[in-house]
Amino acid sequence: MLGAYGKVQYLYEAGIDFVRGRLEALNNEFRVRHSHNPIHHIQSRVKTPQSISLKLKKSGIPVSMTNAKKNLRDIAGVRVICCYVEDIFTVAQLLTSQDDVQLIEEKNYIKHPKENGYRSLHLVVDVPVYLSEGKVYIPVEVQIRTVAMDFWASLEHNLRYKAEEEVPLFIVDELKKCADVITETDARMEQIFHAMSLLRDRAPKEPPPQGGDWI
Repeated sequence: MLGAYGKVQYLYEAGIDFVRGRLEALNNEFRVRHSHNPIHHIQSRVKTPQSISLKLKKSGIPVSMTNAKKNLRDIAGVRVICCYVEDIFTVAQLLTSQDDVQLIEEKNYIKHPKENGYRSLHLVVDVPVYLSEGKVYIPVEVQIRTVAMDFWASLEHNLRYKAEEEVPLFIVDELKKCADVITETDARMEQIFHAMSLLRDRAPKEPPPQGGDWI
């Protein structure tokens, strides 16, 4: 498994580099054209051999890199942290509308949250990786969420990971309530953003510099 992993790891890293490059270009364009960065930051990773083996075993699939490539679509993962909920769908639409990006799967946990309150938009896209012998398409999972959603998901995962036994139901309920509060906060912050944008657009513009003046 380790030897086979080493032979394909660079393909998944190249897939991540492709997605990150496209996202960073889109973010820079938005900053110039709209004075707004929809992306707060980007994280990425390639699953380790241990993580791949564990996921295959949980699915009852014999452990091999061949089976991993055939059955797992999240070996390469990119997490996009956005400022506002509307930014999530803007980023997703711009990424998946590109000619060489193929949308394979979409799971909208914002419209349909998980039972525990988890919210995020999950995409699986196939992206081209160019090699000396030609082009191959690599699946990359792209998770897109707000800063607030990421805050909740990170702490919820940390709490569950540290629990020595099954998390009590009342704790699960409290985490769900926190997720709902964070969702409301996300919506209010977006309203404030739009209000501030409207005020900025209505503000008087500075007169252009007079002829001959140097800026």
